[in-house]
Amino acid sequence: MARYLLITDFQSGPDESPMSAWTDQEVADHLSYYGRLNRELVASGELVGGEILTGPDLAKIVTSDGTAPVITDGPFQEFKEWVAGYQIVDVETEERALEIAARVSAVPGRGGVPTQQPIQVRRIMDAGPSNVEEMNAFLETASDAR
Repeated sequence: MARYLLITDFQSGPDESPMSAWTDQEVADHLSYYGRLNRELVASGELVGGEILTGPDLAKIVTSDGTAPVITDGPFQEFKEWVAGYQIVDVETEERALEIAARVSAVPGRGGVPTQQPIQVRRIMDAGPSNVEEMNAFLETASDAR
């Protein structure tokens, strides 16, 4: 089994209407879909966890040189780049993680039309790099290696 992080951000799909423009029923249908999907994934043992995060206007960024931290209030980047929530799934294959992500992306929006919201899928490492050789091997998989 492998764990994957499914990241939902504030990007919309083809319909860029904000949720504040949706009807109450459209919002209810959206939330009900997520509820049904999460219950199904819990029942199958695939959903390990997940959370909805507060908006970027409530975010803080902390930097420190080892002494007094500097805390900056948000928002910081474009709103659409901020993580809205995430799910962690524990599945047999990457294909299954992608299948679940596709179902998350298909959550209904205005008029019941699937939002097609982009969902980022990232495998969770079993163990992080613990020495220089392992870090260098990890960095080879990153797009901005040292």
